[in-house]
Amino acid sequence: MKRKLFTAIAVILLAAGLAMLIVPRISNRVGEQIAHTTVEDFKALKSKSTYDEPTEKKESSEESTQRENPEAESLRVLQVEEKGLNPESRNSSDNVPKIDFDRLFSDSIAYNENLKKRQHELLTNEQSYQSPALNLSSYGITNGVYGYISAPSIGMELPIYLGGNDFNMASGAAHMTCTSLPVGGNSTNCVLSGHSGYIGRIFFDYIPNLSIGDEITVENYWNTLTYKVIDKQIHKKDESADCYITEGRDLLTLITCVSNGRGGFDRFYLISERK
Repeated sequence: MKRKLFTAIAVILLAAGLAMLIVPRISNRVGEQIAHTTVEDFKALKSKSTYDEPTEKKESSEESTQRENPEAESLRVLQVEEKGLNPESRNSSDNVPKIDFDRLFSDSIAYNENLKKRQHELLTNEQSYQSPALNLSSYGITNGVYGYISAPSIGMELPIYLGGNDFNMASGAAHMTCTSLPVGGNSTNCVLSGHSGYIGRIFFDYIPNLSIGDEITVENYWNTLTYKVIDKQIHKKDESADCYITEGRDLLTLITCVSNGRGGFDRFYLISERK
């Protein structure tokens, strides 16, 4: 009886051990696929970032008849009122909402310009980071993705979301509000935060492995920005000097948590620059 009991316990422990080894790997793989799919969706959306103005539609013979026949025109208007859509354009691509990339770009530049004057006033505590710098849905972007970041030497490719809140950090790289939006330019410092050791997903786990001179790429809806790693820093949780703009420099700062060896966490800063 005891032998059977010990055997059962051994089988259970073995199964638990195998699960601890296999499940995280499967979960990480699924997470990588989710991130990859999100990035591919972004690329597809970016490819539509320029639109041709719709050409003037020529009047068909049927439309001409309706215009000349008040009864036919009244019937058409009634169909619109009843069904809420012009029946002639029900399958028309003209009804698909267009994303306002131009306005998003100009508002992003304006946001960064404002930060140059007011960042120290606006960036006061952790809550300052959380609400998105811009509401992407108001520009027609419904998935919340502003771009993506990649570091080929560590196999990292993650979507960028606006706002350093828990939801965004559980989905990809989170832009820390009150730091520069990732469009580049003099006197900017875009700060992106990502988890390390997050169960079931790989985010910024490997950025400490990047070496000075390694390249990091940020792609937004308008261009591709390439940065080179120039420094690594470890700070206490309440130290944030490297989040601020440095005049005349185009910086990208990545932040993640690292163990301090005493049961707590410090912040790892990876600083890169675009010349």
